[in-house]
Amino acid sequence: MKKRLTLVYWFSFVCASSMLAGCMVGPKYSRPVTAADSSPAYKWAGQHNQDVNNLDTVDKWWQGFGDPTTALLVRLALEYNYDLKAAAARVLQARAVLAEARGRRLPDVSYNFNRLRNKSSSNFGGMRFSSLTTTYSQEISISYIVDIFGKLRRSKRAAWAELLAAQATEQALVNSIIATVIEARIDIATLQKRLAIAKAITQSRQDTLQIVERRYARGLVAPVDVRLARENLEAARAFQPSIELQLAKAHHALDVLVAQRPGEAQYLPQTLADLPNLQPVPIGVPAALLDRRPDVQAAELSLRAANERIGVSIAQLFPDLTLGATVGRTADQWRDIWTRKTEIYSAVINVAQPIFKGGQLLAQIDAAKARHAELAANYATTVLTAMREVEDALVSEQMLQIQLEHTARRFTEAKAAEQLSTQRYQRGIEGILIVLESERRRQIAEEELTVLKAQIWTTRVNLYLALGGDWDYQEQSQKSDKTVAKK
Repeated sequence: MKKRLTLVYWFSFVCASSMLAGCMVGPKYSRPVTAADSSPAYKWAGQHNQDVNNLDTVDKWWQGFGDPTTALLVRLALEYNYDLKAAAARVLQARAVLAEARGRRLPDVSYNFNRLRNKSSSNFGGMRFSSLTTTYSQEISISYIVDIFGKLRRSKRAAWAELLAAQATEQALVNSIIATVIEARIDIATLQKRLAIAKAITQSRQDTLQIVERRYARGLVAPVDVRLARENLEAARAFQPSIELQLAKAHHALDVLVAQRPGEAQYLPQTLADLPNLQPVPIGVPAALLDRRPDVQAAELSLRAANERIGVSIAQLFPDLTLGATVGRTADQWRDIWTRKTEIYSAVINVAQPIFKGGQLLAQIDAAKARHAELAANYATTVLTAMREVEDALVSEQMLQIQLEHTARRFTEAKAAEQLSTQRYQRGIEGILIVLESERRRQIAEEELTVLKAQIWTTRVNLYLALGGDWDYQEQSQKSDKTVAKK
């Protein structure tokens, strides 16, 4: 009994010492310098006199648009969207891989019970004899890999980074789904508004045709005026089905986003309020994107995992030290395996050093380094793409606001011209072509005004998305800080 306890104590001491000691081979990770942090004094080209001191974000930013329908659709998408469910499953897979990597650093303990029935035959003095024996055994085995060169620790850290990358990728998908839902809502509302405009134009041209027909009945205009007015009316009627088709497809796309069968969604309110006064977004400096955008975070975490994999491949060049111990009993009788006199034990120290692998290990190191170089380039590209998206959104919003201002004036003038031309036609001062042209111009201006308002909505959504959004940013940052602290 004393010897068995001594063996267990010895094994536990060696395991604890090896867990606290040892070194890790391989490169130390450092974030690559990218275009976002290469010039600390750089500001966004599309940023004009914005307050960048306050970088606090607002929870559920889409509610600031003042549309309850949008908030409801976002909630449905976050709860039922199948792409998000798949992303959540990928996070669970990464979490399981991390748990497996953690388990490799702990001792393996197993219990074995065996009953061996053996029959042997022998020849003695010309006679054949056979014997039948039964052996019972039970044992507890402990095996532990001493992580001297950090192979297991590197594997665990790589799995940890991959888990965080999966979580960041999931968050990036959440941001994308939210933006897509809002854009779909904007698209539907815009098409509904365009359809209402088309119906109003059809009614207006119907009224114009009645005016022309009355004047023709009195002999005040030629038959060509009637033909042109009828053609103008049919053109307006033919335009409506194309808008209705686009509207039906937009509804189907939104249904899929909220995990409903296409065509089963409830009717959405036709109106979409104008954007409230859009305050400048405190976007800060470009380097802030490295900590705000989930896709940038995911790219860097994948790079960090690849760096750890280099250390794993280098550690394979060095010997593996495995400690093993077994304590048990073996006997010919069932009752004897429970007595102390049948006790057995053993201790093993195994050192395995690869000598010749045909260049496989060196090739694995080269492959790991090449993978790291690939992900470093991908990370730099992701940062540049993020910066471009922010600049595009900033410039687009500024230019669209200017375009909207001029288009609003154009619509006012076109509407006044239409009313004036109709009045002058009724008095016989103007011809039918002037009336039809003024109607066409007013229709174009009104449609363009509606589309521009929708584009401004979409551009602001894209700006939030490009900046990493305000999707619970403070809460996520606090959780991330706590997670890093625990690690």
